[in-house]
Amino acid sequence: MKHFGLIVLGAHFGVWLKDEINKYKGQNILLVEPVPYNYNKLKEDFKNIESIFFCNKAVFSSNKISKFYFVKGSSISKLGKHWASGIGSFNKNHILDHRTKRFKVEDDDIEEIEIEFITFDKLVEDFSIKSIDKLQIDVEGAEYEILKSINYEKININSIQFESKHFDGTFKEGEKLEEIKKKLVSEGYKLREIDIENTLATKNLSVV
Repeated sequence: MKHFGLIVLGAHFGVWLKDEINKYKGQNILLVEPVPYNYNKLKEDFKNIESIFFCNKAVFSSNKISKFYFVKGSSISKLGKHWASGIGSFNKNHILDHRTKRFKVEDDDIEEIEIEFITFDKLVEDFSIKSIDKLQIDVEGAEYEILKSINYEKININSIQFESKHFDGTFKEGEKLEEIKKKLVSEGYKLREIDIENTLATKNLSVV
């Protein structure tokens, strides 16, 4: 069993993770990303970092093979938003609900594949994870399912950073978010809003 400095669920293609990864160089790092073209870029860009691991599955609340949706690589430039490559979801409508006057995503812009969904427990088993300094989650609305399913007594996680803006539907926060906040507090975490989209739950205040 191994200690991990950093585990990221929804690592995208890593452009926003470079500083965070540098903080944990020399420790085990795991980057999880199910969108194929993002996963390939992650492996290429960070292949020379020692003790870094990659996983191209999706973490959820059950182990299954299921459909997964993401914006086609060929549509990114047409849509004009670089962050479009980060919208991968088990729910196609979650992607379509991002449509605005400036982001005219359509059904033809979405690719559908079948991938393996695994539980957090299965991830822990597959990578022999004993403990984690920082768990970072940005999975387009699946945060609730993951955070609810974690056995916090089984594995020690010093801090958890998670995106909160899609907890109760696309761009909606409500009862599910409040449920998870209460659960984390009951597990000994202190909560702090980093910005309007992300929350940090911390047990060890020296880990930020």
